[in-house]
Amino acid sequence: MQKFLSFLGLLFVVTVSFSQSIESKIDQLIVKEFNNTDEPGGVFLVAVEGESIYRKAFGKANLALAVEMTPEQVFQIGSMTKQFTAIAILMLEEQGKLSVEDPISKFLPDYPNGDAITINQLLTHSSGIKDFTRLKRIAEIAEKEMTPEEMVAFFKDEPVDFSPGDAFQYNNSGYVLLGYLIELISGETYADFIEKNIFDAIGMEHSYYASDRKVILNRAYGYHQKSYGFVNKKPISFSIPFSSGALMSTVDDMLKWQNALDQNLLLKPENLAKAFTKKQLRTGEAIEYGYGWHLKDWGETAVREHGGSIFGFKAMGVYIPGKAIYVIGLSNCDCHSPTQLVRDIAKVVDELVGE
Repeated sequence: MQKFLSFLGLLFVVTVSFSQSIESKIDQLIVKEFNNTDEPGGVFLVAVEGESIYRKAFGKANLALAVEMTPEQVFQIGSMTKQFTAIAILMLEEQGKLSVEDPISKFLPDYPNGDAITINQLLTHSSGIKDFTRLKRIAEIAEKEMTPEEMVAFFKDEPVDFSPGDAFQYNNSGYVLLGYLIELISGETYADFIEKNIFDAIGMEHSYYASDRKVILNRAYGYHQKSYGFVNKKPISFSIPFSSGALMSTVDDMLKWQNALDQNLLLKPENLAKAFTKKQLRTGEAIEYGYGWHLKDWGETAVREHGGSIFGFKAMGVYIPGKAIYVIGLSNCDCHSPTQLVRDIAKVVDELVGE
């Protein structure tokens, strides 16, 4: 019995030492970028096998009120929204309401060249449609409340960048179109569909379709940095990014999201697998993108990742499926990007977790 108790004591010491080693190494990485407690900051979470092993906040959530950042803060997540849009499309496909191989003309008969553009190409940024964020006249509508139909009309007649399926070029217009399709096919607003079928279904209680008017508990305020100091983020109508970048969440809710995907709570495994399979162009060339995620290889390690950037906020999430390592970083200033930092943290944890 004494030997068994001694073994348990040794195991406890080793576990604590291991945890402290991970925490120390992660801290050292983060404070290089998020080192000023009087500036906008961020929140970082690391999970292994679905359980959080690191969860910390840095800096201020609100400069005007000197509110300290906490792990519970709600951030705009920008283009990480695309993950939710992609899964929503696959949910509709599983319900038999569409096929990713359908041409968009099936649902939008008047869309230019719609017979040649598939839902798959919208999902994989290979449609050739002009990205509306690159249009100079975007400033004219930045603060205007637009319907999805009006957003599509804003860019649909622009010259294409290439023929559908010929190239990969990151494209917000494609994901706005996907959100519009979700509305047309489901008969619900995009916001309602995501809230009911994803947020409510898996308990993401602190995730929202973004609003600057709604009172949101623990909202982190967004900032830009100028040569003379920090300023409040530029205003934007969230109907502009829409289904390409208008969601808000917390690190805890994003872990619920990752765990729900791992546990096949939203889709059958064979249907979910489509999101995490590298796709091909018409030439047969493979691209490092599935549906809503970049799919990369760090040496022999397969990685899923996606970032987000919207006025005043940046976000980044990395998942290593081989070891179930998830790292998420959310920042409330576009002066502090968590992108490379989250990757570096994931690599450190990958090394420490071992085989």
